[in-house]
Amino acid sequence: MKNNNFNLKKKFITNLALLLFLNLLIKPFWIFGIDRTVQNVVGAGEYGFYFSLFNFSLLLNILLDFGITNFNNREIARNPHMLSKSFSNIVGLKFVLAFFYAFAGLIIALIIGYDRHQLYLLGFLVLNQFLASFLLYLRSNLSGLQMFRTDSLLSVLDRGIMIGICSILLWTRFFDGEFRIEWFIYAQTVAYFFSVVVAFFLVLLKAGFFTFRFDLKLITLIIRKSYPFALLTILMSGYYRIDSVMLERMLPEGNVEAGIYAQAFRILDAFTMFAFLFATLLFPMFSRMIKKGNPVQSLTFFSFMLLIVPVLIISVTLIFFRTEFMGWLYYEHTHESARVLLVLMVAHIFISATYIFGTLLTAGGHLKELNITAGVGLGLNIILNLLFIPGYAALGSAFASLVTQILVMFVQVILVFRIFRFKLPVNLVVRLVVFIIILFVLGWASTLLHISWFVKAAGIIIFSGMLALMTGLIKVPVLAAMFTLEEETILSE
Repeated sequence: MKNNNFNLKKKFITNLALLLFLNLLIKPFWIFGIDRTVQNVVGAGEYGFYFSLFNFSLLLNILLDFGITNFNNREIARNPHMLSKSFSNIVGLKFVLAFFYAFAGLIIALIIGYDRHQLYLLGFLVLNQFLASFLLYLRSNLSGLQMFRTDSLLSVLDRGIMIGICSILLWTRFFDGEFRIEWFIYAQTVAYFFSVVVAFFLVLLKAGFFTFRFDLKLITLIIRKSYPFALLTILMSGYYRIDSVMLERMLPEGNVEAGIYAQAFRILDAFTMFAFLFATLLFPMFSRMIKKGNPVQSLTFFSFMLLIVPVLIISVTLIFFRTEFMGWLYYEHTHESARVLLVLMVAHIFISATYIFGTLLTAGGHLKELNITAGVGLGLNIILNLLFIPGYAALGSAFASLVTQILVMFVQVILVFRIFRFKLPVNLVVRLVVFIIILFVLGWASTLLHISWFVKAAGIIIFSGMLALMTGLIKVPVLAAMFTLEEETILSE
């Protein structure tokens, strides 16, 4: 059993290392180099206008997928031979769902009062969401087949193309005129389309053949099995993305408040990306382990500690230097967005935890419990936004998000311990609490020093990272030979 755990952790680490390397190479530049620059160039109001529309298109995204991607990932991981049978049918189904998604989006947009220009931009965002959803489905086949390296390369292909296009638009005179938000949307369309073409042919090589097919019996079976995934996705997307839409609709200068929220949310989204990468690798691994009856506690806590320690370090550092950091990134509304960032960085800790425990519950098929939790979370988030937005605007939305994420995380942890009969690793919990206290003491002490904030922030990150490694709070093997099985003892204490 220990050798099996060793191999699983080794596989997880090696694939995670590649995935992190590629994403660190591409996505931070996309977020802070391109996306941030676009907001600075067009202004908070114009970007907030786009940001609220973008999140509106995401709220209905489930109609494009209906839980098929998560379901397919889980099924292909458990039964790889199903790919050749399901590929042709699911592709046809995706196009049918795209029609319903576009139609529903148009109707709701008209009901809530979007004008002609907003509808025009929303049309392209709807197309982009279809391409992005199709790309995720294609990638789910590859990760389900445990082709993690290929999937890792595809995970950054679209962003790499967008960086190339937007760099030309932002920093050259190749196109005349001032940069417009529409150009940003068009660049996404081109990048997604090219990535979908590449991914499609890679999956086709594994499936062996493709023809548009609509086997009603198989499609009905897929929808019946995938709808719990669909419900979970729409509920989680709701309480994660509805804030900016409500800000833009509820306040007289809602687009500006949405832009302020977007400045802080961009930071949250950037760092949450790493938790998402963990979940991407863990989901098919958990699914296969659960089917085979293998214990999952060791891998769960191993991956949790590997994620949560860096998350704590980054979150606490940004909490203490939020004002300086936002002033370094943006040209306007930095004080307001810094207050929002403080709250969202606390939420970041709880969101990251849900990517581990929620992924395990999803892989185990415990979707009823997850859907009830997410439904309560969405209802609470909407109520809190309605209460807080009129008086606190963007900051109110941040508080609504924090309360929701805390509730969801604690319920998921309780469910995991009850369903999978985990034993509480008391030794690990105590050391984690002590580490958190030390982090806050470091942060407070650093504010007393009269040196550059950047040097102080870097000092906290370096010192706390070394402390975590020296105390064995996390163990990151660079080479397989360096990896020992001592965690087994630690995690069982």
